[in-house]
Amino acid sequence: MSPLAPQPPRRVAVIGGARVPFARSDGPYATASNQEMLTAALDALVERHGLQGPGAVGEFVAGAVLKHSRDFNLARETVLGSALDPRTPAYDIQQACGTGLQAVIAAANKIALGQTESAVAGGADTASDAPLGVNDRLRRILLEARRAKTTGGRLKALAKVRPGHLVPDIPRNAEPRTGLSMGEHAAVTARAWGISREEQDALAAASHQRLAAAYERGLFQDLVVPFRGLARDQNLRPGSTVEKLAALKPVFGLDAPGPTMTAGNSTPLTDGAATVLLASEEWAEARGVEPLAYLTAYETAAVDFAGGDVAGGEDGLLMAPAYAVPRMLERAGLGIGDFDLVEIHEAFASQVLATLAAWEKRGLAPVDRARLNVAGSSLATGHPFAATGARIVATLATLLAEREGPRRGLISVCAAGGQGVTAILERT
Repeated sequence: MSPLAPQPPRRVAVIGGARVPFARSDGPYATASNQEMLTAALDALVERHGLQGPGAVGEFVAGAVLKHSRDFNLARETVLGSALDPRTPAYDIQQACGTGLQAVIAAANKIALGQTESAVAGGADTASDAPLGVNDRLRRILLEARRAKTTGGRLKALAKVRPGHLVPDIPRNAEPRTGLSMGEHAAVTARAWGISREEQDALAAASHQRLAAAYERGLFQDLVVPFRGLARDQNLRPGSTVEKLAALKPVFGLDAPGPTMTAGNSTPLTDGAATVLLASEEWAEARGVEPLAYLTAYETAAVDFAGGDVAGGEDGLLMAPAYAVPRMLERAGLGIGDFDLVEIHEAFASQVLATLAAWEKRGLAPVDRARLNVAGSSLATGHPFAATGARIVATLATLLAEREGPRRGLISVCAAGGQGVTAILERT
């Protein structure tokens, strides 16, 4: 018998999304776990799209960056605590700030290959309920005591405990390879690309103003579900202006003259969760659902931020999208001018501006700022690490669906570890 002929990949539709409002760390969600937030976002998606029945969703894939040991099976436990069919398979994924978009890609691949008809992807993170590790010296003593064969041996090991050993290891926003925080890395890149304070503040102010306008016109009516007293992203400052942001003191890059990065043009630590529903065209047609858009391409990249051309800006920690996007566009036969909307995750205003400059250096046309982050982005919404990708996919798909005729959108997400995840959405 001759082997079956390979089938072409199927188109993957973005059906809808749901998320909780994002909150500043140690605020309204200070006692909310990753699972609680992710369950709230998933339940909202299930309710809005009628996914309660058996087999309504083929699988659920999600992740978190800051995870407790109790989160070891986060996606599956979220399913079991939600309104989704408990027989729905689920698994975790993690790629730092790219987690949410990588979850979307993982789910999309199975749909494209015909392995499932529908899937939900997403992510959650809490900077408030961060895991605290046992001091490593104390951990070694406790392991020594456990390995001891006698009571005397165990007591001898425990006698080594000192008061300083009781201080917990608190998670740090720093790269293990360099010891520098993400903000300090971004400050190096900002200097390398000559990004000014004025440019950064203007981009940050626009993010807040555009997010506020998007809320006012009802863009998020079907995307954001109230949670723990919040109905909108807590970090949103509708009255943000360049003049107000200019009054803030720099907080990163203070080791060099002329620091430009402040709390106002940098993303705050944030809590939140987001989900997005993906499906085949057949699944959507059978249910009489019109897709918001289609996921048509994606690309990942990484840079050598520890040993590469960091001072020159080429291999800055958050610069991998500068390589991923040109590769993806070349493969797709597209240019920047072919996109109606461009969504760049705003880890820092300086990182967005450096990415735009790098794209131009690599031969891409300048991005029309009127098409960039038209409904605001992470500087205004906040950035719960693993939730951002799903937020952007659902928001961009909704924005494309608002517009008449064929439309196309570009997504660019930078991530810790010198990585980048990018994608293309299209509405035909």
